[in-house]
Amino acid sequence: MKPGILVVDDEPSICSLFSKYLTNAGYSVKEASCLKEAKEAIKSIQFNAVMLFMMLPDGNGIDWIKDLREASPDVAIIVITGGGDIPVAVEAIRRGADNFLTKPVNLADLDIFLRKSLELQRLRRKDITNQRLQKKTMFYFGGSESIKKVKELALMASVHNLPVLIQGETGTGKSLLARWIHEQSLCSSAAFVELSCSSLKGDMLASQLFGHVRGAFTSAIQNKEGLIEVADGGTLFLDEIGDMDLATQAQFLKVIEEKQYRRLGEVKVRRSDFRLICATNKILREETRQNRFLMTFITVSIHSL
Repeated sequence: MKPGILVVDDEPSICSLFSKYLTNAGYSVKEASCLKEAKEAIKSIQFNAVMLFMMLPDGNGIDWIKDLREASPDVAIIVITGGGDIPVAVEAIRRGADNFLTKPVNLADLDIFLRKSLELQRLRRKDITNQRLQKKTMFYFGGSESIKKVKELALMASVHNLPVLIQGETGTGKSLLARWIHEQSLCSSAAFVELSCSSLKGDMLASQLFGHVRGAFTSAIQNKEGLIEVADGGTLFLDEIGDMDLATQAQFLKVIEEKQYRRLGEVKVRRSDFRLICATNKILREETRQNRFLMTFITVSIHSL
């Protein structure tokens, strides 16, 4: 499959020019005329690179770079600026962009430039995976009576290889507690794999969880292992589980029950023996009553850290 490129600019003639050239060069191109359209596209499609023009109808592209990098850590971000906007380009690099081009863009050099950016993306993806597997955390919870009770419950949870749900308001330290439970468990020497369910949806979230084979969807240009596979023998931590869409919940519930799954677009059944920890700031009993949530877990409640 072709590498996916998102071109973000509000001038139809420029978008059309880039789209036509890049398509002929062997890329799969999607256009967005504003930041809102670009953000929606990123949620539903896995791109290899984003070509981001600065001045857009609903804001400056430079202000989106930080959030884009957090949502898609390995995507190649290429900023397009005017010839006299070098300071803006430098600021864009500081915020997380990989490189910049100045107008007028030399189309003859664009394909070479993109290939270098995509190689950077591949290396970044490999590095992110290695960091995820090697990451260590220093823990400090405090000494209050309330936190002592939380730690006692968490310690009890850590010795049982059962799903754990951590509930609490945003900012109370749910992800920190999840990693602490992992570190106290029998699988502490294996991977702790973390995924936020709030920033992705649909096939993008399912692809991150289950992985996919080449051609499973438009931007699936190569086989990719999912985080369920990476977490085999260790812990899979799903943050903001209450934001997972119902279709993915149904698929994932079957994985919890059977420890078996398929990559998207694949017939082969795979197995992963992982320990599941989830967190949410929602009241899942209420979400279940409203038919927005399907799954039930052991609960460890956090009110403040």
